[in-house]
Amino acid sequence: MAEKRFDTRSTDSQGTVLAPLDPKKFDVERYADYEADLLAKSDAFWQASQGLAVYRRFRVPQVFAGGCKDMKDSLALQLAGLQASMDFKADIPNFLEPWYGIGIAASAFGATYVWEDDSAPAIAAPFTSVDQALQQEIVPIEQTEIGRHTLDMIEYFLEQTRGKIPMSMTDTQSALNAASFLIETNSFYMELVDNPEGMKKLLSLITDLTLDFSRKQKELIGDALVMPGHGFPSARCFEGMGMSTDVMLTISDDLFKSFEVPCQEKLGNAFGGAVFHSCGNWSNKIDSVKSISNLLMVDGAFSSETDPDANPVEPFENAFADTGVIVNARIVGDEETLVRQAGALWSAGSKLIITTYCPTAAEQKNVYESLKNLVQTR
Repeated sequence: MAEKRFDTRSTDSQGTVLAPLDPKKFDVERYADYEADLLAKSDAFWQASQGLAVYRRFRVPQVFAGGCKDMKDSLALQLAGLQASMDFKADIPNFLEPWYGIGIAASAFGATYVWEDDSAPAIAAPFTSVDQALQQEIVPIEQTEIGRHTLDMIEYFLEQTRGKIPMSMTDTQSALNAASFLIETNSFYMELVDNPEGMKKLLSLITDLTLDFSRKQKELIGDALVMPGHGFPSARCFEGMGMSTDVMLTISDDLFKSFEVPCQEKLGNAFGGAVFHSCGNWSNKIDSVKSISNLLMVDGAFSSETDPDANPVEPFENAFADTGVIVNARIVGDEETLVRQAGALWSAGSKLIITTYCPTAAEQKNVYESLKNLVQTR
């Protein structure tokens, strides 16, 4: 059967469209009990040296577009996702996320959001050089408009759910990603070569700013905190800081190891380890990613319906076996696609999470049982 290709008409191939749910109508106690029931499965998987877990992610598209601007709308949409998720068989529960765009660290340098209708905010790079960025007055993220709004969202979510519902930090970008938001694109790549010491100083500043703001979020969220956070299967018993590192696809392995890996390791050390994400096909960067000394988990797309440039499975078949590093495989597709891709990824010594987007609870149940049987019969 030919694999379905990425639908370019879709605004979010991994999204599940749902109507918002009034927080007053959300059964906090029921979801808290549901989460508690899954915690044993999540913890057993985390502690094991190998295994396969299933996660049905509920990503409501508006939350990661224009809907993130209004914390009330964002919460109502996310609660609809949590309520729906309880009918889908899985090992890891969904969680709330105070998401407010990807320019959090850039805001410390004075960068502000550009809002287009019905879209997530973007950052228009304000600088043409590293030195120009370093000359700016830098303030803690929590004192910026973006930072304050993010913390206000956390407090609102906690208040509305009585602190009983699992919640992650906001999206955390890698230092290199954040720097690419600050410096005009052509200049950014030239500076990696022409001003390496300046770039490393900038990346160190970004890492420290992100670390401080992450600690502030952790303190505020308290016992409800799940890790590794945005875009990853997360639980109260999991560890590690999830970081988006998409810009690594456009640079050499040597540049990635020199500039980004030390930052990932430093930020990861504060939260139990580093957790890696990149969109697109990063299969030729596997060895570079494995050079992150405290790596706990990696994330990637493994079907063309998930990402138009998805990862091929072959390079991942044994790449992380017997390392303890979890591979989170996001797979949009039918049961045949999910089982085929999971079967190719699974090998003895692997720790594998299959993240599904099945449209119905009945299909999810079939997929869940097929995936578990896949491991048991090998």
